[in-house]
Amino acid sequence: MKLKVNQRDLSKHINIAQKGISSRATLPILDGLLLETTKGRLKIVGTDLDIGIETYLDCEIEKEGSIVVNSRIFGDIIRKLPDAPIYIDVENNNINIKCENSEFNILGSSSKEYPNLPILLGKDTFQLPKDLFKSAIRQTVFATSQDDTRPYLTGVLLELNDNNISFVALDGYRLALRKIPSNSDLDIKIIIPGRTLNELNKIIEEDEDNITVFATQNHVIFNIGDTTVYSRLLEGQFFNYMEIIRKEHKTSAIVNRKSFQDSLERASLLAKEEKANLIKLSLKEGKIFVKSNSEIGDVNEIVDAEIEGDDVNIAFNSRYLLEGIKVIDSEEIQLNFMGELNPCIVNSVQDENYIYLVLPVRLAHEDF
Repeated sequence: MKLKVNQRDLSKHINIAQKGISSRATLPILDGLLLETTKGRLKIVGTDLDIGIETYLDCEIEKEGSIVVNSRIFGDIIRKLPDAPIYIDVENNNINIKCENSEFNILGSSSKEYPNLPILLGKDTFQLPKDLFKSAIRQTVFATSQDDTRPYLTGVLLELNDNNISFVALDGYRLALRKIPSNSDLDIKIIIPGRTLNELNKIIEEDEDNITVFATQNHVIFNIGDTTVYSRLLEGQFFNYMEIIRKEHKTSAIVNRKSFQDSLERASLLAKEEKANLIKLSLKEGKIFVKSNSEIGDVNEIVDAEIEGDDVNIAFNSRYLLEGIKVIDSEEIQLNFMGELNPCIVNSVQDENYIYLVLPVRLAHEDF
């Protein structure tokens, strides 16, 4: 294999393909990137067998071929080279890299040992605008579980029906739901690993193009122009989330999102992690009183709000409450309560397509 390629382009596409490589590779070959020339372009592949990323870039090919090269070493070399043409020459698994006054010789491996990415037959296909897809990932993936004992909760449910695409994440303490309108008449229900969506979010550039999604029973493929991301799906029966999103409530408060977020962040400075990051909210007389205390001291915050219904005293893990509020884009949010023992439902006043639900921490009345 012999080719000439632009340093900046090569570095960008190496960075993309490396997102498919795990630090806990089960086989030595999976520490490598596959480089392969095809139809006047260079293909770079990285995979850990759960995620596979295949990306293409233009280059000048003098001699066709393929090689597997250590991802970390190759990536570090290319990133450190100057922004100039790079010449790569491969002979008998020896890789010669030249760029201006620099020359490297490193050892590669035969591409015959590298695993093939899945070929999906009988796939369902639909499209999503990239900006909405990135937004849906940002507003849900943080609420996935980190506990591998229930693997299906470490992913995001993607449900396509009734001309809507729903992204749902829950971990037993909170739930995030984002809906996107769709013109597809497909009926699909798949659970995508949280890691896959996090890596996708880093790769997708915010432009006006669509991302094309191919889904089968076991895999999902995301086509993003020059890059394709393959992922295994998670197995399991996802929780019937609509059962816990109630429509009725006893207390409702509309509050400026930034003011409330700032108060929560200040109050959480004294909320101790070993005590569930506990903060207490009291809703009464058109105000939300935010309190937290530890052996160091206490903090009291007051936020103006439009409150309808009963007074409420309720406590939360501040991290769980804050993470949901931070991803809402609107100026005002609505907090809905059904007493101090039931979940709080948070949504944007301007956008009914996002719902965040968080469970309270039980406290005795005298603790307020």
